[in-house]
Amino acid sequence: MSKTAERAAGLSAVPSTLLIPLAGRAFGDAVFPELAVGDADAARVLAALGDDGALWQRDRASVYGVLARTRRFRDLAARFVAAHPAGHVVNLGCGLSNYRQWLDNGRMHMTDADLPEVLAIRRRLLPARGRRHRLCAVDLNAADWWADLGLPSAQDRHDARAGRAGHAAAPLFLFAEGVLMYLAPARARAVLRTFGQRAPAGSTFAFDAMCWLVVGHAGLHPSVRHTDAEFRWGPRTLDELCADSPRLQLAAAHPIMQGYGWPYQLMEPAFQALLGVPLYAVYELRTGDALGRGRRA
Repeated sequence: MSKTAERAAGLSAVPSTLLIPLAGRAFGDAVFPELAVGDADAARVLAALGDDGALWQRDRASVYGVLARTRRFRDLAARFVAAHPAGHVVNLGCGLSNYRQWLDNGRMHMTDADLPEVLAIRRRLLPARGRRHRLCAVDLNAADWWADLGLPSAQDRHDARAGRAGHAAAPLFLFAEGVLMYLAPARARAVLRTFGQRAPAGSTFAFDAMCWLVVGHAGLHPSVRHTDAEFRWGPRTLDELCADSPRLQLAAAHPIMQGYGWPYQLMEPAFQALLGVPLYAVYELRTGDALGRGRRA
């Protein structure tokens, strides 16, 4: 692991990759003003970790990708909050990001979840704010991470008031930024399956993923190679994203890098036409009703 990554309070390999999006949001606005996100905390938090960001800024493509995917996740979550003003947004593998700064409407609930070693830093630098904001330890390699987060399930019923019939649990919005690609294939699919089985109807899960060709090649990535993390999973087909639960529907796949110069504008459509999956994209999965199928033709 690089000395820069080691300085991040001794984080292990995969958690140390949080420095990449943190630096991208701290310095990227000046490089790509058309994608500016206006993160109020990133530069302060990065400096508190003793990282000047110089190493990560050399990788302009990753800086662009961080901003583009941040805007995509932010927009998808904001759309959910607009439709569900008191809804619950869950950031799986939150790292040291602060999406609440863009989403809080005074009513929504936010859970930022990550491994204990990350939360130890987060509690110091980005503590929970108020009763509607919760920090929660979670390991997506655990068999029942859903229960560990205390999330409602598709089968849960809640009484609207005493003596009234119950109603289904409200939809959730979950997202995982730079997370699933580092999980073993069986575990990545298990996460999707758990969401499909447990999430209330109408819920959304957004996550980014690179295609299967990058698996085992993190050493070629200009930023990730400075950590000991490895790419372990990427979809081979779009169908596999919904294959493990009949309630799942692929709502959209949003390519991330097409705006980064003409090579990507040409390469991304050609790549998807050839292999059937984007090179790198944010995917939206949604859950159908508890009994029926979520997938649509």
